[in-house]
Amino acid sequence: MFQFLYQENLSPVGDDVIEIDGSMGEGGGAVLRTALALSAVGQRPIHIYNIRAKRAKPGLAPQHMHGVKALAELTKAKVEGLSLGSIELKFEPGAMDGGKFRVDIGTAGSTTLILQILMPAAAFAKRSVEVEITGGTDNPLAPPIDFLKNVTLPILQKMGYQGEVECIRRGHYPRGGGIVRARIEPIQRLNTIELVEPGKVTRISGIAHCVKLPEHIATRMAHAASMALIKAGYSKVNIKAESYEPSRDPHFGPGTGITLWAETEQGAILGASSLGRPGKPAEQVGREAAESLVKQLRTGRAADRHLTDQLIPYMALAEGTSDITSAELTSHALTNIALVEQILGVKFEVDGQQGQPGRIKVIGLGFNK
Repeated sequence: MFQFLYQENLSPVGDDVIEIDGSMGEGGGAVLRTALALSAVGQRPIHIYNIRAKRAKPGLAPQHMHGVKALAELTKAKVEGLSLGSIELKFEPGAMDGGKFRVDIGTAGSTTLILQILMPAAAFAKRSVEVEITGGTDNPLAPPIDFLKNVTLPILQKMGYQGEVECIRRGHYPRGGGIVRARIEPIQRLNTIELVEPGKVTRISGIAHCVKLPEHIATRMAHAASMALIKAGYSKVNIKAESYEPSRDPHFGPGTGITLWAETEQGAILGASSLGRPGKPAEQVGREAAESLVKQLRTGRAADRHLTDQLIPYMALAEGTSDITSAELTSHALTNIALVEQILGVKFEVDGQQGQPGRIKVIGLGFNK
């Protein structure tokens, strides 16, 4: 088991400890997740301060605290400063064995963001890692589980990553209660990725879901998205509508959402999503996702705005030169680049400005466990 302490003043930080200012760039939880993930992979202690300094409520929220605990358990780490609201954390990882783990966020906090902090380290564990996470599966400001399953993981698999994820039960704000299970197999190293020229779109798929609500809501979302995509010139569209009979609906509370992904002839996968909320028509939810996807496809780039920032740590760890084009260089992506450069000592080449399409290239470390 891991050890964690809460202290007003953390123990002195040695010269070999990575120092990270959590207020850098966009100053949110992504800095914490990426920094800790790379600390765990390289088995180097890290000291993070000013955690989530640019958020309305700085410091660790339940979602972040449980992510740190899960990573600490996976890596047999010692952690100081782990408590709700903490703005400073010291993390000292140990050996990564693997095994089975459970994480209950206790709120509707994002299960996919918990996986983001675990996935890099789990790939280099001694044996397979199985984790069950309870919380939110379809959250604002986080990748929905269908995006992780149908966009992120298939692209990572092109790099040699071996992982799969299953959504057992969806969870929406504020009730949560979603269940996600993931299994990650160990690898020796990551291969490079080249996603530059996507080529023509071969098909667009998607899932429109509603839980604890009438099934016509999912159908209307799927139909509106399909019509928008067909109008934009995409003929091969298959969006499934997911709903549940009231007597057999296992979810804790109502919620709706749609995730779309486009596959291209050169192996690129670009995604987009939208969430419903009370008073927001189902048709609007469907059209929002479709219009976002179309806008990104029309840039002619091979990675969508969210996949871009997710790939950056893996590109830096891979062996050789990785090269991707992005539909949009977000603040998350540029912050991730600066953070990974600081921790791993690699140098990214970035062509483009924030908020615009761009290209990212890096010679990776060739990390080998």
